[in-house]
Amino acid sequence: MNNGAGYPFPPDDETHALSLVAYGERRWPAAMHGLEPLTMSPYQAGWRLRVVPSIGHVPVREVTRRVVNRALHCWIADECGLSTVKNSLAVLVRVLEQAVRDGALDANPARVAGWQQEFQRAQRERATPRALALPDVRTLDRLAASLVERSADGYQGWGDAVRFAAWTGTRFSEVSGLRAQDIDVSTWTWHVRRFTVSEPDGPGERACRGRHQRVVPLRPAVRQLAAERLEAARHSPQARLFTGPDGSRFTAAVLRDSTRWDDVVTELGHEYLRRQDLRHTGLTWMADAGLPLPLLCGAVGRPLEDARRYLPPDLHPLPAQSHREPPAGQAPAPTSGGGRTLFPHGPGGDVRPPPTGR
Repeated sequence: MNNGAGYPFPPDDETHALSLVAYGERRWPAAMHGLEPLTMSPYQAGWRLRVVPSIGHVPVREVTRRVVNRALHCWIADECGLSTVKNSLAVLVRVLEQAVRDGALDANPARVAGWQQEFQRAQRERATPRALALPDVRTLDRLAASLVERSADGYQGWGDAVRFAAWTGTRFSEVSGLRAQDIDVSTWTWHVRRFTVSEPDGPGERACRGRHQRVVPLRPAVRQLAAERLEAARHSPQARLFTGPDGSRFTAAVLRDSTRWDDVVTELGHEYLRRQDLRHTGLTWMADAGLPLPLLCGAVGRPLEDARRYLPPDLHPLPAQSHREPPAGQAPAPTSGGGRTLFPHGPGGDVRPPPTGR
């Protein structure tokens, strides 16, 4: 061990086996040596509130650039401010730099560049999300069919997952975590409760928290797909409705690699389209179909003002006080008195729900 000034000490098997959070606690004085007291406060907050919940469970020797990039993208997606992201990354850099000095890592994977551009892009997305939506259903179907065609095994499940994510305005990680019991066929709503994440031992599952746990209405156009999946899983409420070719959970990265996503979207003229951008398509289509603003707010999982950005430009929303914003992670009842449809202007009719008793 060193004297707390940051000098290396001989690595051992115990050090290599430590998780990032355990290693950080053990080597915190050495990693933070020389910092001014005013700097320590935001660094401690970044470590406690963002680094530890995101990747604290990962063994320190398995922290790679990909792991760090995933954490960065999560912080940006959670709308953390620029200084917040900077401080969180800076404290991670110092802890992993100590790991390099201790011999647990060969190089510091937290020294990444270019994330500021990702942050600026996210800022633009939040300002004009409609610009990222696919123009129509035909374009979506062409994208889904092309992804299936380019996959090695022609797995149709990739196309179904793409269509479902686009129609519901959700992320592939949430589609992967969807189980039969999460869909209420009496109201045709999906209670988003979990999502799939990449972990050192393979894809894992996390429970949604806060605004990420929300209620998403299923449009008539996607109910047939949901009904077919529910029919196949009606005797197993825990069954996953969308899986990879081997029947296991999948991640967005697996879908990207399996379908050659980057090549396909470029060939189709959608080079701007990232995998998670399909949520903007679904939410824009919901707004265009006439989904009431409070319900749209629940599906977005963001404040009311963010949901308004999905409204057509020629539609003047009512004043904010005329709509009561649903609590975080919740949405109002999906139908109103008299059985008014959720999508008064949307295409397609309802389909019969699958037999009960699933």
